[in-house]
Amino acid sequence: MQIEELDADGLARDIDGFAKLLHACVHHGDNVGFILPFSLDDARAFWRDKIAPGLASGTRRLLVAREGEHVAGTVQLNFDTMPNQRHRSDVSKLMVHPEERRSGIGRRLMVELERIARDERRMLLTLDTRERGGAEPFYHSLGYQVVGVIPRYARAPDSDRLVGTVVMFKELLAN
Repeated sequence: MQIEELDADGLARDIDGFAKLLHACVHHGDNVGFILPFSLDDARAFWRDKIAPGLASGTRRLLVAREGEHVAGTVQLNFDTMPNQRHRSDVSKLMVHPEERRSGIGRRLMVELERIARDERRMLLTLDTRERGGAEPFYHSLGYQVVGVIPRYARAPDSDRLVGTVVMFKELLAN
C-alpha cells in the first residue's frame, strides 16, 4: 500500500480511479454527499469541478492510497478558512473502497493527513460523519471527540430518509 499526495495534475491523470472509488462508495450506501442515481460521469465531474480547483489554488490537499494502480482510498484536508481560523482545517471525504475496508487504509490516510496538518501549523481538525454510521467509532479510535449531533442533516444516498451528522474535532499536539 502506497500513500501519496496529489496535486491537480495528479488528480487529472487518475480521475477515472477516483471516480470509480467515489462511485463504489455511493453505491455501497456511504453518505458522502451524493444520492442515487449516481453515474461515473457524475463522479468525474465532482473531482474535476469541485476538488481540482482547490488543489490548484493550494486551499485543499488530497491524499490517495493505492494498491498498485488501484485507488483504494482517499482523504482531503481543506485549508480554505477565514483569517481568524488559520490554525485549523477541515477533514473531508475519507473514503476507502468497500472491498478494501478494515485493512488499515483509512488509519494510514488519517495519520498522514494529521502529519501534513501539523507541518502546516494547523492544530485543530474538524469533520462530520453520518450518525450511527460505521465511521464514528473509527474516528474515536484516532482521538476525535464529539461536539454534537445535527439531526436530519442530509438525505441518505439511497432513499428520501434524512440522517443526522456527528460533528467531531481533534486537537493536534505540535511535533
